[in-house]
Amino acid sequence: MPSKNTICLWYNRDALDAANFYAETFPDSAVKAVHRAPGDYPDGKEGDVLTVEFTVAGIPCIGLNGGPHFKHSEAFSFQIATDDQAETDRLWNAIVGNGGQESECGWCKDRWGVSWQITPRALTAAYTDPDRAAAKRAFDAMMTMRKIDIAKIEAARRGA
Repeated sequence: MPSKNTICLWYNRDALDAANFYAETFPDSAVKAVHRAPGDYPDGKEGDVLTVEFTVAGIPCIGLNGGPHFKHSEAFSFQIATDDQAETDRLWNAIVGNGGQESECGWCKDRWGVSWQITPRALTAAYTDPDRAAAKRAFDAMMTMRKIDIAKIEAARRGA
């Protein structure tokens, strides 16, 4: 039975390309189904890919090829928790290196405009540290970064 709550992401015409990229890039991700339009619609023709059912890191999503009318914004992002620098680098480089763009503090956008936070668990632990001075040092270090450097976060947390 499909999930009762599914994230719907609007794409111009390339929901299937995006879903395939996510399935290849993120663990626990897959393209589940592709549905073609049963008739013509304002931004497509009968037989065009209309929706794509997929998961991203276990989260059910639908990609809708709705046309160029609406764009993604940073008001929505996927936050992916990473376990180490190698995983952080792999995911960041996959997104940015596939036509995406870097932003600040672990944020980046894929080539379709969807925002991602590639967030090492070490960063979350650092800025939520009960030692508020250590948390602030780690937070201040993060504020200077694009892709998160775990070693620098941990050094700042220690006061090194």
